[in-house]
Amino acid sequence: MKDEAFSSESIWEKECILESNQSYLISSDSGKGKSTLLSYIYGLRADYSGSISIDQENQKNISIDGWSKLRTHKLSYLIQDLRLFNHLSVWDNLTLKNDLTNHKTTSEIENMLDQFGLLSKKNQLAGKLSLGQQQRVALIRCLLQPFEFLLLDEPFSNIDDTNIKIAKKLINQECKANNGGFILATLGHDYEFENVTTIYL
Repeated sequence: MKDEAFSSESIWEKECILESNQSYLISSDSGKGKSTLLSYIYGLRADYSGSISIDQENQKNISIDGWSKLRTHKLSYLIQDLRLFNHLSVWDNLTLKNDLTNHKTTSEIENMLDQFGLLSKKNQLAGKLSLGQQQRVALIRCLLQPFEFLLLDEPFSNIDDTNIKIAKKLINQECKANNGGFILATLGHDYEFENVTTIYL
């Protein structure tokens, strides 16, 4: 069930504290700033007034090395445009990430691909996949690191209901394994996650 603790009013220009062992849906119509908020949290943009703090440190004071550590150990991001390397195979896209983190074994990565029906595509160029297949690969990639928060920008927009169920299972499984949570941007869909707080923009 959703915990609508943030009410139906926008959180912009208000204080909002997100706990890393909790999960949140960011719900709004298109153009209200869901992707913008995630990019702020991840440090891709800093064109905002007010302040954003991570572990009680103001984001704008975090060094390049500090951001590198955060993005390796605490924040993982599935960006809306996916940013796969289209000229590389599915497997190379995944192992490039995993080689940096050593977070998963080969068999664990293959198991994720198999759950999504993509194991037979592991040697295919990412750019030759359908958009839905690419989205599933990008989702697997963002799970190949430790995290406290998994940032997910419309992660199911091109995925059918069957694969959404698989994706939700993997997300919940990895959040539990990492003792972390997710922040998922959605156009009003709740996807029937349990124990999730809805934030309105």
